[in-house]
Amino acid sequence: MNRREALFSLSSLVATLTVVPKLSAKEMHNVPLETQLTKDVLPVPALQGGYQVLTNETDRKNLAAIFDRLIPADDHGPSASEEGCIEFIDSQLAGDYGAGSALYLVGPLRPENEEKLMGSPQFLSSPRERYMTGLEALEAWSQTHHHASFFSLNADQIDAFLTDMEAGKMNLGADVNSQAFFELMLQNVREGYLSDPLYGGNKTMAGWKMIGFPGARYDYRQYIDRRGEDLKLIPVSLIPND
Repeated sequence: MNRREALFSLSSLVATLTVVPKLSAKEMHNVPLETQLTKDVLPVPALQGGYQVLTNETDRKNLAAIFDRLIPADDHGPSASEEGCIEFIDSQLAGDYGAGSALYLVGPLRPENEEKLMGSPQFLSSPRERYMTGLEALEAWSQTHHHASFFSLNADQIDAFLTDMEAGKMNLGADVNSQAFFELMLQNVREGYLSDPLYGGNKTMAGWKMIGFPGARYDYRQYIDRRGEDLKLIPVSLIPND
């Protein structure tokens, strides 16, 4: 299994489905059924009106430098940033996912829980807060150790940094669990590369083409009897054609 195939395991594909934003019960209250259906089936496209969270260009470049080492351009497809993963995560961080709406983030605060829960940390801050704190710490580390922004480092330097992050050996300060931040970015870049283009990532559907996923087709009744056959279906996005 090559590096890119390893990034796109079944578990990462399933994880992609969990990041799609949905209206909360409070938001849906007193909304007409026909409006609810429209909102549920036709979500708002990503990056309407510019970046909402990653408004700092250095932060975007630093994150792109990381994403593009996790999913680099190769014979199988474009890099993560080329495929829109920065736009994807900005849109997600601006919504319910970034606010941690599905997470329990209130007291009592017990930092030791970060290391428990069967290896899946319970965080005390939202994904948006974790990105903002992590990217600030990452840039400060690079300025201290290299006297330059993180995105200006070469591939070997970035790979060494990420290797230490993944192993929990990178010290980015008391406010950042570097290993957990690495895992968050890895999860999100996978999600962006496999998302529907409506959400900003996978904009040329390279991720879907690579794994043979045909996208948001209406139905497959005409293909039911064609088992084991490469149907060569062109992926279809939720983005309206008109």
